[in-house]
Amino acid sequence: MIVQTRNFETDEERWQAVVDRNPQAEGAFVYSVASTGVFCRPTCGARLPRRENVAFHTGPEQARRSGFRACRRCCPDGPGLRSEWAAVAARACRSIEDSSAMIPIAELAREAAMSASHFSRVFKQVTGMAPKAYALSVRSARIREGLAATGSITDAIYGAGFNSSSRFYESSNRALGMTPGNYRAGGAGEVIRFGLGECSLGCILVAATAAGVCAVLMDDDHDYLTEELGRRFPNAELVGGDPEFEGWMAGVIESIESPGRAAQLPVDIRGTAFQHLVWRALQQVPAGATASYSEIAERIGRPKAARAVAAACAANPVAVLVPCHRIVHSDGKMSGYRWGVERKQELLRRESLT
Repeated sequence: MIVQTRNFETDEERWQAVVDRNPQAEGAFVYSVASTGVFCRPTCGARLPRRENVAFHTGPEQARRSGFRACRRCCPDGPGLRSEWAAVAARACRSIEDSSAMIPIAELAREAAMSASHFSRVFKQVTGMAPKAYALSVRSARIREGLAATGSITDAIYGAGFNSSSRFYESSNRALGMTPGNYRAGGAGEVIRFGLGECSLGCILVAATAAGVCAVLMDDDHDYLTEELGRRFPNAELVGGDPEFEGWMAGVIESIESPGRAAQLPVDIRGTAFQHLVWRALQQVPAGATASYSEIAERIGRPKAARAVAAACAANPVAVLVPCHRIVHSDGKMSGYRWGVERKQELLRRESLT
């Protein structure tokens, strides 16, 4: 499970989590109810008990030793709710990936034995994406692969499962971040604004398309950063930033200098469906918290994909905004960081103070 910023260490925090049925509290504690003699998960759907009848326990064993029995409604001594949700999302992801056509949410929900609305909430809680958005990301990856393999826009469109070219063009900006012709040409014709600056961690380069920030690079050498941007977008038109872009750049620097006050910025990052799952899961790790590669793999419903998660972290194009610096080894030791372990250590130190 991903380590949370709040550890629900006080009874006041635990009670509020019970009132809110906060899924982040799953696994942190169970609570018992003196009037019924049972203990429950924090997310139990039973009627909210009176506060004076509630006590908190570190887990099922402690609750049993105190004389309470497990609630039959939420089964607090069974598999964790997050594990169950991860399994549901993993099965749905496989169904989406294996299908050449869009699967209706109602059908995915039936396979999961859930209502459509509950399934959608569970899927987004686990993956960070709505089912439809994940299906689009899968198709986007197929389109990119098809364009690279055949060079034929039409073949790529139908190969990705779109039943007409018009349906594809309606969503092509979301799928590719640019028109398919420009994508096939390596981004030719796309305008990318960029700027170089200084922060307390050294030199920083921020670049953005009209849709959002597409690159955040850090180093001690301005020239290296400019060359790296050119390698990433060899056929795009690189121009200086405008007032809107300057605001985005200031936001990135604020994320470094004062992570507790950092604003959410739009991002335009392109990758495989799996990479997008990992990157969204990274964005759900709060400032001041860390997670391991294996925890992220479990979070996205792919518990055996820790190495692939590590590769997706290494491919992250927007340092800090997708916080791969919050990933550590399973033993808590510092893992590598593309922009230098010293920068990673300093980012984590600052976030721990927020």
